[in-house]
Amino acid sequence: MMVSPLLVKARPEGREIVDVTPERAGWTHVGFRALRLKAGESEALATGTRELCLVVLTGTADVNVDGQSFPALGTRQSVFEEKSPAAVYVPAGRQVTVRAASDAEVALCTAPGGDVPREVRLIDPATMRRSVRGHGSNTRYVCDILPHDDPTAAHLLVVEVITPAGNSSSYPPHKHDRDALPEETQLEETYYHRLNPPQGFAFQRVYTDDRSLDESMAVENHDTVMVPRGYHPCVAPHGYDLYYLNVMAGPGRQWQFKNDPAHEWMLRPAQ
Repeated sequence: MMVSPLLVKARPEGREIVDVTPERAGWTHVGFRALRLKAGESEALATGTRELCLVVLTGTADVNVDGQSFPALGTRQSVFEEKSPAAVYVPAGRQVTVRAASDAEVALCTAPGGDVPREVRLIDPATMRRSVRGHGSNTRYVCDILPHDDPTAAHLLVVEVITPAGNSSSYPPHKHDRDALPEETQLEETYYHRLNPPQGFAFQRVYTDDRSLDESMAVENHDTVMVPRGYHPCVAPHGYDLYYLNVMAGPGRQWQFKNDPAHEWMLRPAQ
C-alpha cells in the first residue's frame, strides 16, 4: 500500500506514538511528538535550542522544569470531552521531566527558541479561549492553547479542534505558506488526528494552486499529517467525530491565511 509522504502513521503500541522532526518533514520550524505513558512512567528531555509547549492531552502528569514542579496536570480522560487541556510552555535551554500520575497521552510541540529570553509558564486551561467556527456542516469547536496573540512563545502556535461527524474542517480550504502580509503568513503545520470511536477514519487533502503538491489521505486514530505548504481541508465521515491538535511555526508568529479563491464563495453572506 502506498502511503503519502505527508502522512505519518501512528505506532499502535509502545511509548512513542509519532515523532516528526524538522529533518523528517523537510522543513525548518515545527517539531511534534506524541507519547503514551503508563502510570509511573516518565520521559526526560532537554529543550536545547528549541522552545516547547507540552500538552497533557489525556490523563494526569507531573511536569518538572529545572526543579520547578507542576504537579497533577491534566483535566480529562478523552480529547473529546468539552474541557481544555493542561499545558506548560518551556523556553530553550531547559531540562524537562514528565511523569505520568495515571495513564496519560502527552504532546510535545516544538519550534526554534528565538533570541529573546523567555520564561517557563503554566498555561491555565481556564484561560484558553474556546470558540465555534463555521456554520451548518462546516461547524467545528476550537480551543486556543497558545495562539498568535499570546506573546509567551517565540515561534510556536498550538490549537486543538473538534469536528463533529459529517462535518468539514479547515474549510473552505486555506493556506499560509508565504510571507505576504496582509494576505498571508508562512507557517509550517502538523495535524495530530484522533477519532471517536477510535476505529474510525477521516480524510485530509493537501494541495497547492498549481497542483505540484496534491495528496489525499485517509487518516486513522493517532496519525499525523505534515503540511509544508498549500491548502489542507479535512472531512469527518458520518459516525466519527474528528479531533486534531495543530502545531504551527514559521519565521514570524502571526496566523494570517488565504482561502482558496475557487471555494471562497461559500463565505459570502446569503443574498
